[in-house]
Amino acid sequence: MGEIIRSDVNDEWAHSGIVEAGDFVFINYCVGNVGQSIENQINGAFDHLAKRLESIGLSLEAVVKIDCLFRDIWNIPVMEKVIKERFNGKYPARKSIQTEFAHRGGQEGLLFQLDAIAYKG
Repeated sequence: MGEIIRSDVNDEWAHSGIVEAGDFVFINYCVGNVGQSIENQINGAFDHLAKRLESIGLSLEAVVKIDCLFRDIWNIPVMEKVIKERFNGKYPARKSIQTEFAHRGGQEGLLFQLDAIAYKG
């Protein structure tokens, strides 16, 4: 088995933002623009994902799976609009889940988060 590389480590939260294992990369807790509109938060999360991918030499084209977490699941159409703009028809598989986020800011704080799997082979 090859080496597992963990980066973007947050000791306070006890997680790695990026884990490279074989040909796959697992990226979690992508958020951005917290406290702004749902569309701005979705774009911010994809910006965060893109930045993490760039740090290991990949782009959004490498993403094969995303898990999308919403405070309000009825915002899926907003996310679909953003995905169409960013992936140019090369869409990853995805799952959408509604959740109550354990995050500062309550109802007006975090509205969207995504986790992703990318392929680097």
